[in-house]
Amino acid sequence: MCGRFVLTMPVDEMARLFDAVPSNDLPPAPNYNICPTTAITTVTSDGGQRRLRAMRWGFLPNWYTSQADGPLLINARAETIADKPAFRSACRTRRCLIPASGFYEWTKGADGARLPWYICRPDGAPLAFAGIWQDWTPNDGGDPLSTCAIVTTAANAAMSAIHHRMPVILTGADWPLWLGEAGTGAARLMRPGPEDALRMTRVGTAVNSNRATGHALIAPLTN
Repeated sequence: MCGRFVLTMPVDEMARLFDAVPSNDLPPAPNYNICPTTAITTVTSDGGQRRLRAMRWGFLPNWYTSQADGPLLINARAETIADKPAFRSACRTRRCLIPASGFYEWTKGADGARLPWYICRPDGAPLAFAGIWQDWTPNDGGDPLSTCAIVTTAANAAMSAIHHRMPVILTGADWPLWLGEAGTGAARLMRPGPEDALRMTRVGTAVNSNRATGHALIAPLTN
């Protein structure tokens, strides 16, 4: 799964990288501890026009009567996404990219303690997670809320040493297909990345708190 991630790119850099027009309500960056239910930056495409859009991280199916009406859907499994009632329409017609600089995963120590790892590209280049999205309208007739989930797949051999799942990470060449700009066949993109595509570094336990902030969260552990 992917339950926390990092985004350090400023808006203008993301706009250039994804050739997208930014909305004016994007969450601030850098953010070294992005948590579920908060607003995150996504990339969508409408008729070939890409936009950077803020969305709630936590997909809300249209039958939810409130944001807390059912399980918190922050991830969607690639293996079942096309069949799950919550996701099947979005995976066909509402796919997005979720920019990231890296993400966190945890292992357990001998004493049961949660040991965090920061996972990013070896060269520090940005990541683009595969995502799906949906606008959800509350029953009270309030304004629609754009919501999203990160698509995950089985971990490759390198990542499986830490966790059995990982985000689907898309290269720039894959973005048009995933966003629906290059025809059909996006399902083939939902696979683990190359073994050498990510670097995994143990970091301090400060990030175990969802209130922790700052660059020090991704600093390698030095003991």
